[in-house]
Amino acid sequence: MATPLTIADLKKMAQRRVPKMFFDYADSGAWTESTYQANESDFSKIKLRQRVMVDMTNRTLETTMIGQRVSMPVALAPTGMTGMQHADGEMLAARAAEEAGVPFTLSTMSICSIEDVASVTTRPFWFQLYVMKDKDFVMNLINRAKAAKCSALVLTADLQILGQRHKDLRNGLSAPPKFTPKHIWQMVTRPFWCLDMLKTKHRTFGNIVGHAKNVSDLSSLSSWTAEQFDPRLSWADVAWIKEKWGGPLIIKGILDVEDAKAAAETGADAIIVSNHGGRQLDGAPSSISMLPQIVDAVGHKIEIHLDGGIRSGQDVLKAMALGAKGTYIGRPFLYGLGAMGKEGVTLALGIIRKEMDITMALCGKRDINDVNSSIIAGRQ
Repeated sequence: MATPLTIADLKKMAQRRVPKMFFDYADSGAWTESTYQANESDFSKIKLRQRVMVDMTNRTLETTMIGQRVSMPVALAPTGMTGMQHADGEMLAARAAEEAGVPFTLSTMSICSIEDVASVTTRPFWFQLYVMKDKDFVMNLINRAKAAKCSALVLTADLQILGQRHKDLRNGLSAPPKFTPKHIWQMVTRPFWCLDMLKTKHRTFGNIVGHAKNVSDLSSLSSWTAEQFDPRLSWADVAWIKEKWGGPLIIKGILDVEDAKAAAETGADAIIVSNHGGRQLDGAPSSISMLPQIVDAVGHKIEIHLDGGIRSGQDVLKAMALGAKGTYIGRPFLYGLGAMGKEGVTLALGIIRKEMDITMALCGKRDINDVNSSIIAGRQ
């Protein structure tokens, strides 16, 4: 098989190799998926300004995100159940990110635990926090992240209640998965996935089982997760989390100017303009369409990042041109992981890096830190 050249190529490979219920979990949006689709399609409406006869030598994509040096302004986003796309998925993705010189963000709802990822990495990674009703559990997560020397905490603000994702319901996906004949068939028809999963001990939610009260095995996990997301989460909780964490704090899930203003007053180091990959409020605007307004409102007060819809290095460049100081990829690295394991994550990052580098040059820029709205020719 030819080497994949695009993120879309990796997506096709992953769809063939990952059981349908797990591929669809990563690739689904809420309800009609209109926001999920808009996240991608709205990037294509932004047109780039081609420049010629300029010096294109000695280009660099190096910059910083929350003061941390990165080889390009791209981080791996926190994604739940990553270890179901490929055995030991979080550990493999974290290693690939470290080798590429970009941040890896571990989800609270990961299969491999904080400690598992720390055991295979040599540089600090970031940890994403969901605020649960059980504040002792939340405090334990923060302490575990500190013990693992995580260098940033990413607080997700837009999952107080779960959006409805029709693909998951139709597939009968649950936590833990129910092994119906349909699900078993999906797995046995992906033999390489099955073999890898048989070799690993990581098949549950490693940050929860054995750490949350009364959750000692898979059978007790489902009822716990169903009732633990805290619908009362408010801005007042941020101060408590910031105090307990004591390090760089990023707030993820900001899609409104008023919310951005409130987030900027919390003392957080950055906000992520995001609609949870179109998985929460269907009908909400795309992340990239809201970025300029939020940058104009609070970009002078707080560092602004963007998550959602990025499928190429050109998309990253467009986000940077509109004022983002960093971006996140979720599905692109999951496609790579599902397609080829760690090698696929490395390839996904390499594809985005090459596209960004060449596009930046053709727009007449040599340093990612010099990219601004001058490279935008217009918007449809």
